[in-house]
Amino acid sequence: MFKYVKNLLIGCGAAIVLIGALFKLESWPYASEMLIVGLSIEAFIFLFLGLIGPEPDYYWNKLYPGLNEYDSNIAPLTAGGQAATTPGLNGEVVEEQLGGMLNELQGMSKSLGSLKALQEVDFSQTGDQLKGMNNFYTRMNESMSMLSNSLDDTKAYGEQLSALNKNLSSLNNVYGNVLSAMSNMGGKS
Repeated sequence: MFKYVKNLLIGCGAAIVLIGALFKLESWPYASEMLIVGLSIEAFIFLFLGLIGPEPDYYWNKLYPGLNEYDSNIAPLTAGGQAATTPGLNGEVVEEQLGGMLNELQGMSKSLGSLKALQEVDFSQTGDQLKGMNNFYTRMNESMSMLSNSLDDTKAYGEQLSALNKNLSSLNNVYGNVLSAMSNMGGKS
């Protein structure tokens, strides 16, 4: 609660000083009075904070009860004795957690090493390589189109050869018949 009130006083005092400064810069009425009030509040707050001192923001008292007392018998909770008041806090648990954290740190180190290796890769020639690959694919598509056209020509040529073959067979039959007829005529005379 005290921290909340302290922060509220500091914030309000600073706000009044800033508004007073704005009034003074703009030459608005009551600027001097606002600056006087705001700076007085800030001076009081700083005097008050200097006299009372800071609140402890550390948590050593939880692990080492009595740490802030002069003649206290300090033993960490992990040593036993008072460990029953804080269940689950012992040397094995701490070692397991530290081991897990160490594994995570090693994993992060490997990841950072991989990122560093990726950072060192030279991508300056990548644009030229992509253009070269694009030209290759364009020419490859043209070649495939030409092959497709030649395949159509080859099919047409095959059909013509087949027709020619039939014609030759028919012609051979006719020629065979003519020869037979001539030999028959030659033998009857």
